[in-house]
Amino acid sequence: MTDTPLVVAPNLKRRLSGVTATVVRLIPVQARMIDIAATGPGLPPEVPHIPLRRAATLPRDRWRVWHARRNTEMALGLILRRVLRRRYRLLFTSAAQRRHTGFTRWLIRQQDALVATSPQAASYLERPATVILHGVDTDVFRPAPDRAALRRDLGLDPDAVLIGCFGRVRAQKGVDLLVNAGLALLRDRPRVQIIFTGRITADNRAFADDLQARIRAAGLSDRIRFLGELPWDQVVRHYQALDLFAAPARWEGFGLTPLEAMACGVPTVAARVGAYETLIRDGDTGSLVPRDDAPALTAALARWLDDDAARRAAGQAARAHVAQNHAIEGEARALVRVYRGLLRQP
Repeated sequence: MTDTPLVVAPNLKRRLSGVTATVVRLIPVQARMIDIAATGPGLPPEVPHIPLRRAATLPRDRWRVWHARRNTEMALGLILRRVLRRRYRLLFTSAAQRRHTGFTRWLIRQQDALVATSPQAASYLERPATVILHGVDTDVFRPAPDRAALRRDLGLDPDAVLIGCFGRVRAQKGVDLLVNAGLALLRDRPRVQIIFTGRITADNRAFADDLQARIRAAGLSDRIRFLGELPWDQVVRHYQALDLFAAPARWEGFGLTPLEAMACGVPTVAARVGAYETLIRDGDTGSLVPRDDAPALTAALARWLDDDAARRAAGQAARAHVAQNHAIEGEARALVRVYRGLLRQP
């Protein structure tokens, strides 16, 4: 990478989020295909990046691409081009599956090109968009060679049947639905445990406290646990430790966690939201259930918990499915084609 990249991908958020995770995993792969750098705070050293000041003062000798994924990043791109007169082609990727606010729609109209992470997200943009599904790095997200040893290293029970649910702890993610399912399922299944990872923000503290009080009242605090926000490398290791993943979100933009779990050889039970119906083959790599349907979620989890052989076979199928259809290299190549098209414009 040079200090005058052809493509700049801003990441204007310090804390780990789905968008930040996309930048962190995607940029190193794209850097093998085109001169690209991220910019913004909190990026790990393995991600090619330049200081934000440098991104704002790149030479005007040629057009470059500013690839935004948030409103703040679209707005900054406009400032760089219209106020500082930097020669940036503006590109926005949208994962949202809802009507955008008036300000967001205005920002979208200022972009030179749009990418949507699913056909559903594209339908809300009111402009033509290239649909490019997210992928995962199957070299990073892969089954553990010795899961029992990994669990011991992580302080997890090597003999448990372990369900995971990763992401911020809030109602949108359906955390309460999985807790309710756990309270029903774990009574008669002594091997089963559930772990949640993710930050609990101040506005969701009462929500999480209520769930934990219910878990304590049921005597299951040692089997349904909230591990908090983990470093990225530890999140990957916890995926690898699982037997089953749950994604019972009430709504979702794209939703990358099922792909990451499946790449680790873990079947997934997910609600029919976001891109989950595109990613999961119902009955083969996991199960799909109606949104906000606690009984259906409980029944689908029970099916996989009670059949060890089927669960293992689904995990193998899930890994093969992701490797064949959702590897990150495909996403990277598709985005690079969009970049090159913008760079060729006069």
